[in-house]
Amino acid sequence: MNIGEAAALYDVAPSTLRWWEKQGVLSSPAQHSGRRTYTERDLRCIGIAYLCCITGMMPLRQAAIVTSHSAQPDTWRSAVTGQVAEISARIERLHRARDYLNHLLCCQNEDIVDCPYLDGELRLRTPRGRAPGANLISAARSAGYESTPARDETAAGQPGRCGFCGGQLSSHAKGRPQRYCSPACKQRAYRHRHGMK
Repeated sequence: MNIGEAAALYDVAPSTLRWWEKQGVLSSPAQHSGRRTYTERDLRCIGIAYLCCITGMMPLRQAAIVTSHSAQPDTWRSAVTGQVAEISARIERLHRARDYLNHLLCCQNEDIVDCPYLDGELRLRTPRGRAPGANLISAARSAGYESTPARDETAAGQPGRCGFCGGQLSSHAKGRPQRYCSPACKQRAYRHRHGMK
């Protein structure tokens, strides 16, 4: 059986099977005249991959553990247990979202901003609950916003220099001018701008 027929059995594109092979979810089948040839066992393996990736919503790296014929039962069972826990957590978040939206539908006010229960909901369900203050303005002021510090006019701010470390930028004849000397500096600058460590 060729790849098109094998893919059609599970209603996926042949490119999906090739991708799963490349990612280690499926083993490469035997080839005949340079073409993949799928056996009954190969089709069963594709079925397991489908169940893991599509039905079970497993990330490919986890699905590869399950579909690997070399994995010990404890190893693949652990991967499945982890996915079950992740799905359970998602379901819990979805239940909370549904419960809140149903609660929201019960609001009698024409304008939801005027709902008398809104302050309580904001305290309970948003980060506002961590900020002290009797009203939203005082809570926002105490939330710890730090304005951007004054710009340091070092080499990093000069043309031809990296926007983070101040190192010399290499010039290219085409394309946009570089702002950072490396992907690492670009990432560090992003983290710095967003207050990450």
